[in-house]
Amino acid sequence: MPSTHRERGAAAVEFALVLPVLLVLVLGIIDFGRALSAQQTLTNAARVGARVMVLQNSPTAAIAAAQSAASPLGALPASAFTISPSTCSSGAQVTFAVAYTLQGTGFFGTFVLSGQGVMLCGG
Repeated sequence: MPSTHRERGAAAVEFALVLPVLLVLVLGIIDFGRALSAQQTLTNAARVGARVMVLQNSPTAAIAAAQSAASPLGALPASAFTISPSTCSSGAQVTFAVAYTLQGTGFFGTFVLSGQGVMLCGG
């Protein structure tokens, strides 16, 4: 019985040593999942913006459509979207980009993400 008396605190010490590693692992999984979801949303929003730009040749309509598609990330300002070139001519390629900064769980900081959509005008 004396051997069990000496090992009473062993489980608590082992838990204290393993807990920080487990917390970092769980927070990393959460941040990675949120970043992946945000990246997919940004890519979809950029595709929608490029498609509207190609079809309507209106940067304002393209940005509004992309803002609507990116609404799960919150209200993105118009300055987060870039369109190059600003007018669509037949045979030209339109690049629509979206920039976003994801606030992580606070443990790993922020992540700068971007989405890009490219389509051919008049195609």
